[in-house]
Amino acid sequence: MSTEGIAPPKTKSQALRSFHVADFPALTGREEEWRFTPLKRLRGLAAGDLAASAAPKHEYGTLPEGVTVATVSTSDARIGGVLTPFDRISAWAFENAADALLVEVAKETVLAEPFTLRLAGHGAEGAAAAHTYLSVGAYAEATVVLEQTGSVTLADNVEIAVADGAKLTLVTVADWAADAVQAQHIKVKLGRDAKILHVQVSLGGDLVRQFTSVDYAGRGGEAELYGLYFADGAQHIEHRLLVDHSVPDCRSYVGYRGALQGEGAHTVWVGDVLIQDQATGTSTYEVNRNLLLSDGARADSVPNLEIETGEIVGAGHASATGRFDDEQLFYLMARGIPEAEARKLVVRGFFAELLGKIPAEDLRERLGAAIEERLEKAGS
Repeated sequence: MSTEGIAPPKTKSQALRSFHVADFPALTGREEEWRFTPLKRLRGLAAGDLAASAAPKHEYGTLPEGVTVATVSTSDARIGGVLTPFDRISAWAFENAADALLVEVAKETVLAEPFTLRLAGHGAEGAAAAHTYLSVGAYAEATVVLEQTGSVTLADNVEIAVADGAKLTLVTVADWAADAVQAQHIKVKLGRDAKILHVQVSLGGDLVRQFTSVDYAGRGGEAELYGLYFADGAQHIEHRLLVDHSVPDCRSYVGYRGALQGEGAHTVWVGDVLIQDQATGTSTYEVNRNLLLSDGARADSVPNLEIETGEIVGAGHASATGRFDDEQLFYLMARGIPEAEARKLVVRGFFAELLGKIPAEDLRERLGAAIEERLEKAGS
């Protein structure tokens, strides 16, 4: 068969990017990027033609020294400097956000304690658009927690700029009410020798779809991306990632873990790592593990590597989905631990490593308690 006139498939680096909804074709659900997402449950966000209602506002306490927070116009020159949407909903959020929250950590600032932002929804009626821009100055070190709670129908973009030599630990928690819907795009740009450790926690909501992408702006950048999610009942929780290695000598590690229980519980994890031709010296690995706690739950896991150069340190991926390890249960039960309690211990151990990466002790304890509550609900 002749291939004349047939365009070659686009790589991730060539995907359409635009700030305008009209530049993206209407979604059908058959697209590769959307085939796992139940578009009807997005309450019209996928159409990209809704009028935006008022967005929930961020809340925060006393600002630590070296941190400033301001509300700026989306026409501010910084907004859009990190993230150019490459899907229809992200573009709609850009066009319809009334303003943007600008959080800046001054250069060489070292925060002794985590700084927490809270986004509380007050109703799922109407669709809202929001925008957040987080800037960490050169050689600064900070831990930032973004907690999201309440009822909402939300499309939002989060831009994160980590300057040369800076270190950011970012914890995002989607603990929405049961009726909440969210489609979020988080984009990180790392400067030379900059580092980010991101822990993404997704527990609540009816449908939560989060896309996280990383770009490198200089050599020596490091990204560690971890995720913890627990789908209960008929929840749909979807994580997509794109780590774009476009400069030499950078590193990335992606490790996501999820648990599912209940009829209709569905999780999706799609991890894309692109190593461009010029990104020599790259080291990357991604892994996703899912634990099925009951019948009727479904976990889709798709790790992808796209490598355009052979001059790398290493690259790999892994994925595993299964039920309880019978040997672990037998070991615990043989030592007098009842089966129900043994199952709880296995789940705690499954998540313990990721919870341990959250530097805020009170948040770790609350998330651990939330997981325990779900296990109690299932009668485990």
